[in-house]
Amino acid sequence: MSDVVATAWPAVVRWLYDHGRYAVQLFLVCAGFLTANHLARLESLALKDAFKLVGNRYLRLAIPLLAALSFTVLITEWVRPDFDHASLSATPDWGQALAHMLLLQHLLDMEALSAGIWYVAIDFQLYAMTLLSLWVVSLCRSAQARYSVRAMRLVLWCLLTCASWWWWNLDTALDDHGVYFFGAYGLGLLAWEARSWLSHNAPTAQQKWALWLGLLLLWGVAWWLGPRGRMAVAFGITALLVAAPVRWFLGDALSQSPWRRGVAWLSGVSYSVFLMHFGVSLAISAWITWAWPDVLWANAMGMLLALLVSLGFGGMLYRFVERQAPTWWHWWLWAGFFKASVALTVLTNPVG
Repeated sequence: MSDVVATAWPAVVRWLYDHGRYAVQLFLVCAGFLTANHLARLESLALKDAFKLVGNRYLRLAIPLLAALSFTVLITEWVRPDFDHASLSATPDWGQALAHMLLLQHLLDMEALSAGIWYVAIDFQLYAMTLLSLWVVSLCRSAQARYSVRAMRLVLWCLLTCASWWWWNLDTALDDHGVYFFGAYGLGLLAWEARSWLSHNAPTAQQKWALWLGLLLLWGVAWWLGPRGRMAVAFGITALLVAAPVRWFLGDALSQSPWRRGVAWLSGVSYSVFLMHFGVSLAISAWITWAWPDVLWANAMGMLLALLVSLGFGGMLYRFVERQAPTWWHWWLWAGFFKASVALTVLTNPVG
């Protein structure tokens, strides 16, 4: 549908294609900020507890993903005969299905079965890296009681963030690995640390200037090594998170407004909408292409319809899957649905 719309508004579609992905930096920085808020209060982290936390994170990500992939795989196979488009993935094999279940498809250089699945895998890697860093800090704290947990954690997060922006993020061959994106995620971690320090202390003007100069130095070196638009977005969001007034985080004055309730609902269902949008878009695009292949208004309305239906399907996925307790029993249930959908596509369209 966007191909047809691009014939009338090429600049708009081109801008969305080239620059819309900058929003990923917002997601990464805010994800790091929220992760720090959740984990940074841990004074110590045993390896057993780290495995438990990473397992819980995997379940929260994987259960709705498996449910959405079951839908997407079936939709892809349903529209394949009459919708010849490059966005359709090939019929999956069992190795590919297993890789998706373990969030390893891109690391193993396999085709993804849905759009954006790489982000789910990256989010999991970044969370695991953060837990690993906290475990390392716990080990160092046990061996060296001279420094506080917070100081060692801050130094380690700063080193990882610098390494990402100054080294890993310059190598596009690493874009399937968490280290490539840790720069933006680490800025979120550091933003939480900075905000926590500002709110619990009474820093002098010189200390505040030192904080901002440190952030500016990190950005300046990264920009000198390789100017990147996504980096400017990440640092801008970081500065906003550090400097924003407290009332922005509370939002009490807006708590009863329709705008506030709408944003809160979208925030809650956003992950489910993200997972469902590709399958929904495939189905609607196949229908519009079959009925009105070259009609501008129909394809433009089809894009809007795909957005609205994705919100509805995402809301249902959130209510019936994501919001449920993330247990291993639920994982086995939806893993079974996913394997059944793959088996059905293999039977109806055997590979080779």
